[in-house]
Amino acid sequence: MRKIDLKDVTKKIKELFIDACSNLPENVMETLKKAKEQEQSPLCKDVFSQIIANAELSKEKQLPLCQDTGVAVVFLTIGSEVVFEGDIYQAVNEGVRLAYTDGYLRKSVVRHPLDRVNTKDNTPAIVHIKMVPGDVFKIDVAPKGGGSENLSTVKMLIPADGVEGIKNLVVKTVAEAGGKPCPPLVIGVGIGGNFEKCALMAKEALLREIDDESPDPIARELEKELLELVNNTGVGAMGFGGTKTCLAVKVNVHPCHIASLPVAINLQCHSARHKSANL
Repeated sequence: MRKIDLKDVTKKIKELFIDACSNLPENVMETLKKAKEQEQSPLCKDVFSQIIANAELSKEKQLPLCQDTGVAVVFLTIGSEVVFEGDIYQAVNEGVRLAYTDGYLRKSVVRHPLDRVNTKDNTPAIVHIKMVPGDVFKIDVAPKGGGSENLSTVKMLIPADGVEGIKNLVVKTVAEAGGKPCPPLVIGVGIGGNFEKCALMAKEALLREIDDESPDPIARELEKELLELVNNTGVGAMGFGGTKTCLAVKVNVHPCHIASLPVAINLQCHSARHKSANL
């Protein structure tokens, strides 16, 4: 058995959220620069230049990429041989509290969806736990902004809708969202499972590396087709038109009921913020 000190979890959660809010992964920066080169609209080329300059300045000054530093979403992958004493949720939330207070990140969480009173430390986090064999303990964090999240969707399609129904839903979602989710987007798509499983898969898809491909051949081909279709919508960077509405589409799949075809689309703005670490 391997024992994890929850104080180390708290410390790492704090570090990861501050890092994620200020530093885009290098492969995301390279994808943005490549998209700028390929963009055909002069106006959108300028928008890409500003997005890239903002990310570079954020890294240099260690300031948030965006004023919306999001809801704190945490994925924990815990091996069956790992043990810890105490409340893992409390340890995670303490790390979030420290990150958002000591890191001067905007506090965006309200204690109740109806009375709308701010918790003033961005807790509670949304925590997902996956148990796996072995002694691994991995942390993935994602500060998820409200603008892109608001334009995301879940739809219970039927099998007769098929692949074309999925494509139409993704394109419709992006076209109707326009510039509100701050494109160019990274799009996570969850297909299968049930109502809640497809939504979780779509969120998990956003944790994938921006330049990877699905190991599933059907999903991999769909990722390529959806990327082309979304970039043909003409929404463009920040909604100003152009040829680069999307940087990447990530499709995750899961078995489902014979009568169902659940589909979730989770939009992520151009600040594709997520970080991970192993303890």
